[in-house]
Amino acid sequence: MSNPIGKLQRVPLRTVWKHEAYDFTQWLQENLDILNDSLDLELVSAEREQAAGSFSIDLVAESSDSETYIVENQLEKSNHDHLGKVITYLTSREAKGAIWIVSEPRQEHVNAMAWLNESSSADFYLVKVEAVKIGESDPAPLLTLIVGPSIEAKESGIAKQEKAERHFIRKKWWTKVVANPLAKSHSHISPSMSSWIATSSGIRGLDLNYVTNKSNCGAELYIDRGKDSQEENKIIFDQLKKYQTEIDSKISGFVDWQRLDSRRACRIRIDLPGGYRSPDEEWNQIQEKMINVMNELEEALKPALKALKENT
Repeated sequence: MSNPIGKLQRVPLRTVWKHEAYDFTQWLQENLDILNDSLDLELVSAEREQAAGSFSIDLVAESSDSETYIVENQLEKSNHDHLGKVITYLTSREAKGAIWIVSEPRQEHVNAMAWLNESSSADFYLVKVEAVKIGESDPAPLLTLIVGPSIEAKESGIAKQEKAERHFIRKKWWTKVVANPLAKSHSHISPSMSSWIATSSGIRGLDLNYVTNKSNCGAELYIDRGKDSQEENKIIFDQLKKYQTEIDSKISGFVDWQRLDSRRACRIRIDLPGGYRSPDEEWNQIQEKMINVMNELEEALKPALKALKENT
């Protein structure tokens, strides 16, 4: 005969801790080991009702390595008011981390705490508290970590910040380019966050692109007529290449004729040193060279593009 197995039953929290501040917070202060087990922390002491300006923090705890953690308790569904308190208390105490204990975490607050872990140097913990028993046993606390810090979250946050910064800088770069009176062909283009901006050469699928990355920039004719156009793109490229000597002679820079046989598109490209990560004071000089090269490329391509248009 197998051993009997009891059924886990949830107990209403208010029957275990009638008052959040007087009962639950005091119990938590006296039982930090249970919280430590749930969060993999080493909190060694905690003080109740500590001041944060005109507010009062439920618990201010100290870890074994002398870091400060604030604890906000809420024996109910999470709400915006308590989320604001968590952030306010953490910044007021310049704490290492914040622990928010709730009976029912809303999804929007789960998302918010995950975002805070990605976006700040502090550690944020969202913990669900329950009370359980088996049969007629005494109720026992059950603390479940819903959101916590991780190396992956911090790295993801750094990557997102770098991406946002990169997009901002590139938009600033293109704003200056299209505002330059010499960049006539692209003056109507809205600055973007991409690594390129384009305008039509006057022939379908053939675009005049400015391109940039961290340390380089350039101008190009990009040939791509869309899906299933690889063979057609190569034919167009080969027709233009008949004019290579004439085109190259009109451009003050090395012209890279890239047929790109393993790819759908082709391009005729001039690369220049200097990109959006170059010092701001060098941008004008770099961009003027890039714009001049684009104007040279556009002018040099006119006879070849005219012939291409007449033959298609």
